Amino acid sequence: MNAPHGQAARPLRIAVASGKGGTGKTTVSAALATVWAEALSRPVLAVDLDVEEPNLHLFLRPLITDTHVANLEIPVIDTDLCTRCGTCREICQFGAVTILGDTPLVFDDMCHGCGACLALCPVDAMRPGAREVGRIEEGVAGDIGFACGRLRVGEAMSPVLIRAVTARVDARLAALPEEKRPDVLLDSPPGVSCPAVNAVATADAILLVVEPTPFGVHDFALAVEAFAPLGKPLAVVVNKAGEPDAQLAAICARENLPVLAAIPDDRAIVETYARGGLLPDVSPHYRELCRDIAKKLAALCREARHA
Repeated sequence: MNAPHGQAARPLRIAVASGKGGTGKTTVSAALATVWAEALSRPVLAVDLDVEEPNLHLFLRPLITDTHVANLEIPVIDTDLCTRCGTCREICQFGAVTILGDTPLVFDDMCHGCGACLALCPVDAMRPGAREVGRIEEGVAGDIGFACGRLRVGEAMSPVLIRAVTARVDARLAALPEEKRPDVLLDSPPGVSCPAVNAVATADAILLVVEPTPFGVHDFALAVEAFAPLGKPLAVVVNKAGEPDAQLAAICARENLPVLAAIPDDRAIVETYARGGLLPDVSPHYRELCRDIAKKLAALCREARHA
């Protein structure tokens, strides 16, 4: 994975996702982050985009050095200028702007920040305001860079915060010399709805973590269906693996999905996890397994770039 002499390799960006919660997506993300540098001789930045329930920090234990507020632009109405024409109310698809009697109102929590009302108000009676959607935390966990988003309690617009965290990561990388820019591991939200799609949108490749249970395989199929149209390489890690699952194998074969590893349902892994440890801490065998996954992911990205 080393770049040619005198040329810096473009950083990789890999999203770790899953069709459902509880498959081990975050533990796989943390495990990969801890072995990334030794496996690929490249720095890594671990990013928790599961902003509704961030928990990557529980495993990596980062020192948080910076915190930023993430805002959503919302309209503020100047009632003196407003003619009550109703243009804003008609254009808003979410019912966030209305007129009650003679009073124009904005329901802040319903606003998606599209800006249509600001752009179309015929008398410029609207100006941009802001609503806090959450916070972005940045820091380091040893040699691992760290960033995460924390959604404000009661906030529904998690995609807004996910995009803000991603933009912050982009700015952080852009500020570094090209040869020092790390690869990025994105710990995505579970599922296949808007938060998950926003989280994987900027990735070079997507690693799907699946558990071989009826629910796990069902939701894995949904994840493949949702993410395949994005045109990004997809790969699979089977977690808590036991007897081979015929349905899971059939989906991977039909969609031509490489299975990079099968992590067994091993009591030693559970015991290490319960003590706050990670898969590479269980034994040298599991550490080498994680290193192998990292190398295979890098090769998958490299092949996609040259395709």
